[in-house]
Amino acid sequence: MPKIQAATVAEHRATQRRTLLDAARALLAEKPADPPTLAEVAARAGLARPSVYQYFASREDLFSVVLEEAFPRWSARVSTEMERAGGPGEKVLAYARANLELVAEGEHTLARSLAAFAAGGEFADRSRVLHQQLGTPLTQALTDLGAADPAVTAQLINAVVNAGSQLIESGATLDSTAARVRELLTPYLLGG
Repeated sequence: MPKIQAATVAEHRATQRRTLLDAARALLAEKPADPPTLAEVAARAGLARPSVYQYFASREDLFSVVLEEAFPRWSARVSTEMERAGGPGEKVLAYARANLELVAEGEHTLARSLAAFAAGGEFADRSRVLHQQLGTPLTQALTDLGAADPAVTAQLINAVVNAGSQLIESGATLDSTAARVRELLTPYLLGG
């Protein structure tokens, strides 16, 4: 039996599980178009491939946990930035900036990897629901702003943010991209 490397077996198991999740996350970020195998995750974590099955039943199970961690982290970051902003227009601008920051930090690459893996089934359905939840604070801010159709306006604003995301992922700087996005959205959101 391998020696545990923590004060208790429970702590050891929690550490090993975290190590596997971090390894999966890193590999997904490095190669977004090629989700890693369990063997690759195990190797990155410094474990034998069969050890992965003590913590996760399958690759889908592992990626589901990565997904369950990624979306709330993204959502919390965006919500925090929106809460710090002033009125509804500033909240929408904070939403755009926070999303662009997360893209610049590599979080979008992880999300794209998970989306590529989630081509169908329950995993894809869960991914879609979590993604829709990310737009709730934006729609609420637009409702508070008095937008005639907040859902459609949110889609249009997300189109601008997505275009900015693509620019950042193609090498544009966060600051220049965020400035252009703010420049485009400010007349509608702040009337100036």
